[in-house]
Amino acid sequence: MSSPVVRRTALAASTAALVLLATACGGSSDSKDAKAGDGRTAQADKTASAAPAKALGAAELQKAALTQADVRSGKVTTKVPARDDVAQDKVTTGDAACKPLALLQAGSWVGTPAATVKRSWLADAKKPAAGSDPKVALLAGLDREKVIVTLASYDDGGAEQALKDLRTAAEKCTGGYSYTADGTRTGIAKVTVTQAPGGADEAFAVTQTMNADGVKAPAKAVVVRKGATVVYIPAINLAAAVSGKDFDFPTALVDAQLAKLK
Repeated sequence: MSSPVVRRTALAASTAALVLLATACGGSSDSKDAKAGDGRTAQADKTASAAPAKALGAAELQKAALTQADVRSGKVTTKVPARDDVAQDKVTTGDAACKPLALLQAGSWVGTPAATVKRSWLADAKKPAAGSDPKVALLAGLDREKVIVTLASYDDGGAEQALKDLRTAAEKCTGGYSYTADGTRTGIAKVTVTQAPGGADEAFAVTQTMNADGVKAPAKAVVVRKGATVVYIPAINLAAAVSGKDFDFPTALVDAQLAKLK
């Protein structure tokens, strides 16, 4: 997800809040079981899993990508706006080791996929309680997650390498870094690897704490791999971008996407 979107959202919301205030006031391992069983079967399974999966083509990715019918709530947009469709070459970092994380945060992808497709999803707005303070009411209206979902399919083990690159970047960049996307610079104060969901061949989850207009706001992401396809799912919460408070990652979106990749 592009930093310009976060910054514009935070700035607009902060300004609106100040105006309203002024007006109001005035698993475990299976290795032992494998050794105990049929050695030939275990070796066959190992050989099969080592073979690189075949990359999906653009048409196949389109079929696998989320549609409105696949989600129980929120709005799926199949044509991602240009402001949210940041190209790889528009993302640069102060530390090259951190670039995979910057690409993830910007709503792009890691490596060189054979085909890609994007979707965006916006959670339903929450209604503020009747009689709420204007600032509270504004933040309640902004308390919704925005997500860019990118499906990228790779040849020759590129999917596995993409996950490896992300893990390596997370290890090296825990203390933060800076990056520029579409000309807008963003500072990341820290990087924290979090609990990844199940159901995929591989999964990676991370929270990047960004400095947005003086507010340290969490930005969360989950990356899952099924075969040769990697799904990048970075999320921000519009209210969190203003207040800096934590938010829950929309895991139902991950489940829905994994279901379509089976």
